[in-house]
Amino acid sequence: MKRSTWALGALLIAALLAAVGGDKIARSEDNGAAGEVKLVRLTWKQLQERLAADKTTKYTLVDVWSTTCGPCKENFPHVLAMHRRFAKKGLAVVSLSLDDPTNKAAVAEAEKFLKAKHSVVTNVLLDEESGEGYEKLNINAIPAVFIYNQGGKEVKRFTMDDPNNQFTYDEVEKAVAALLDGKG
Repeated sequence: MKRSTWALGALLIAALLAAVGGDKIARSEDNGAAGEVKLVRLTWKQLQERLAADKTTKYTLVDVWSTTCGPCKENFPHVLAMHRRFAKKGLAVVSLSLDDPTNKAAVAEAEKFLKAKHSVVTNVLLDEESGEGYEKLNINAIPAVFIYNQGGKEVKRFTMDDPNNQFTYDEVEKAVAALLDGKG
């Protein structure tokens, strides 16, 4: 096989893997370049496997939200701003919707919201029974943000569970910057 034919075949395989989502979390800057907004259904186990398999990023920020959560939607632009600011430094961003995957209207609303916000990060709909996400993430409320290292281990969490210690997305951004600078 000629070298150019082999290279073309490799490019086609890479494009096919990218189109179907491969087996890892796509790097944020790659998603941004494509400009495509899509919502991928994954179980909690599948998401964990992808986080663990991803060796292309230093950290992955997972923003947990739903269309019924006003503060989640209000802070979503901050999540996308972190993607734009930190992608080249090694941050991947995942938006994790806890909308009911069996409710077609809720899924359509989530897709509509993501498209309206031009959310070109990895957008995941947790494909579990309604309410399972809270249990799997060990949280009582959203929004919630988790930061995972390159091996998929949680290194930082921001939740609304403690009424006396509510996080802000500015705090999340500072933590991300510190981790990427090796100071976290």
